[in-house]
Amino acid sequence: MNAVDEGRRVQQAAAQQAEAVQSLYAKRVEIYPRQKIGDRLAFFQKWRWAAVWATQIVYYGLPWLAWNDRQAVLFDLAARRFYIFGLVLWPQDIVYLTAILIIAALSLFLFTAVGGRLWCGYACPQTVYTEIFMWIERRIEGDRSQRMRLDREPMSARKFALKAAKHGAWVLVALWTGYTFVGYFTPIRELGVDILTLSIGGWSAFWVLFYGFATYGNAGWMREQVCKYMCPYARFQSAMFDKDTLIITYDAARGEPRGPGSKKKSRAELGLGDCVDCGLCVQVCPTGIDIRNGLQYECIGCAACIDACNYTMGKVGLPKGLIRYSTTNAMREGLDARQMRRRIFRPRVLVYGAILLALISALVAGLALRVPLKVDLIRDRGALAVETDDGRVENVYRMNVSNTTEARRAFTVSASGLPGLAVESETRFEVGPAAVASIPLRLLADGEAVAPGSHKITVEVRAVDDPNVAVRETTTFLGLRR
Repeated sequence: MNAVDEGRRVQQAAAQQAEAVQSLYAKRVEIYPRQKIGDRLAFFQKWRWAAVWATQIVYYGLPWLAWNDRQAVLFDLAARRFYIFGLVLWPQDIVYLTAILIIAALSLFLFTAVGGRLWCGYACPQTVYTEIFMWIERRIEGDRSQRMRLDREPMSARKFALKAAKHGAWVLVALWTGYTFVGYFTPIRELGVDILTLSIGGWSAFWVLFYGFATYGNAGWMREQVCKYMCPYARFQSAMFDKDTLIITYDAARGEPRGPGSKKKSRAELGLGDCVDCGLCVQVCPTGIDIRNGLQYECIGCAACIDACNYTMGKVGLPKGLIRYSTTNAMREGLDARQMRRRIFRPRVLVYGAILLALISALVAGLALRVPLKVDLIRDRGALAVETDDGRVENVYRMNVSNTTEARRAFTVSASGLPGLAVESETRFEVGPAAVASIPLRLLADGEAVAPGSHKITVEVRAVDDPNVAVRETTTFLGLRR
């Protein structure tokens, strides 16, 4: 009996060992994108670096611009004011900020429907900072083959020094990026002084370090993993694609069957297509995919494979464009560039464009018609209606007047709606630039003409220098109960 049991246990152990174990998490394969294609930057490489320079000049430079003796772009959360050049937005203007965010999202949808993931390939912060970090890596550790060889070597003083220099440079760029990010919410010059004097606040320090750590981790370590697994845009982009969306495509009809060819016979005689199977398109891909396998969600539309393939085609004397920007319908129906452009204005694009145009028009009109004055009228809860010595009825209020311009302004206040209604307090006052003033307001009306109960009245605040800048607020005036 023991022998039988032992035999069963041996059989079960052997069966368990024979079972294939499928891991839920695939081990990351290190990608070493090749940068150098020929002796100089290729066509789309130039566009990618132009996008890097343009986006980073704007990002790093914008907080340092001055406007009306202040930072040109500042989202001052502590003071609850957003400055965008000459525009000052208050919490009451949240509708404008919401409209801007909706317009940005819808613009991305429209751009994706027309041009695919061009945003990802050229202007996405993940792509831009990965490009910057890889440039630093190449400058310190060398090109693709040198980096691969260095990583295979055992640790040595040379390897440690190169790795330390690379990560040190990454940390500096990441911290400067975090400092700039916080500089959009705290005056960047004051923030710099606080850091140098070690008097930076806790939250500011946290966000500088957090954003710097995120930049360092995403662009230095995770790289393509962010695009492949973390970015939701890669997952739902298919909902915005159709067969006329511009994507990077491999012309399989022309390229297959692939092979290296021969000097003695033509490719047609060997029964080969134009793809020489050099693998350069895979080597340059930042996400490590083979575009010859068709459209994949990992493709970010950076066109590195197009540059690589065109370089190879030029070397072997074959026409360029084996890998190119095209559409599914164009590849299937053999459409040329002019015919593809005609299909841009299709229903999906027209709907996106119409909604986007309507939102932009509404935002522009709203900002143009926006009155740079806000008034909140609050009844003084500590005092009800009071009868004065001359028989009139007095009500007391408090006005919070917001001057949304960046110049000191004088205002007048008046009231209407009841017989003999007049402002007994100061009728003229001033409010500083981009400031809020709390103004006491005493209103008196004819006691004989005001019946008991509440009555609707109108209080008007008007700018002295511009009569068109005026706000009317409706409130209640209480009569005396006899």
